Amino acid sequence: MSKIIVFGAGGRSGRAAVGEAVHRGHHVTAVVRNPAKYQDLEGAGVRVLAGDVTDSDAVARLAAGHDAAITAAYDPGAQPDVFFPAVARALLDGLARAGVGRLVVVGLAATLETGDGTPLMDTPGFPQEYRPLCLAQATGTSVLRASVAALDWLVVSPAGDFDHAGASSSRYSVAGVNMASRISHSDFALALLDEIDAPRHHRTHIGVEGA
Repeated sequence: MSKIIVFGAGGRSGRAAVGEAVHRGHHVTAVVRNPAKYQDLEGAGVRVLAGDVTDSDAVARLAAGHDAAITAAYDPGAQPDVFFPAVARALLDGLARAGVGRLVVVGLAATLETGDGTPLMDTPGFPQEYRPLCLAQATGTSVLRASVAALDWLVVSPAGDFDHAGASSSRYSVAGVNMASRISHSDFALALLDEIDAPRHHRTHIGVEGA
């Protein structure tokens, strides 16, 4: 049994991670911007707190006493190229001060590399309207990669996309980027929690798909 803090717990990936963590017997702190909007998250093993994942002092305070962290945070009202690097910097600093050693980040398939090493977002035909968001998240990952801190981080994304209406199959597999692949939020949460309970990948970015 561990204590896990989930930043961005109100979104679909965050909610699924909270549910899977509780199912495994972990104690969870679910961090959202406005707890009044997410009272349904409260329950056995879960406490909901307000917090700003771009504020390293808030991260350090909220994460104290936890064993691992997950971030699925996204702020549609913020500039992505400011938000994602700020999140990475705040987590690196705040989690270190809190003594949290493992961080799992929900990422985007578009920043995974194809077989020849080209990020998906740089391949011909990629929808350009999504490029600014993808570049911003890639910049956040670059902040993690450049860090010399001891934090053991991992970015996990769908290998293709989420099957938003998909039911749990209780299975998944690690896969290279493939825009035809899909994974349910429930199965994605399995991957996130497996990488906390028994970490297999370190300081890298992996894709997962439904099995």
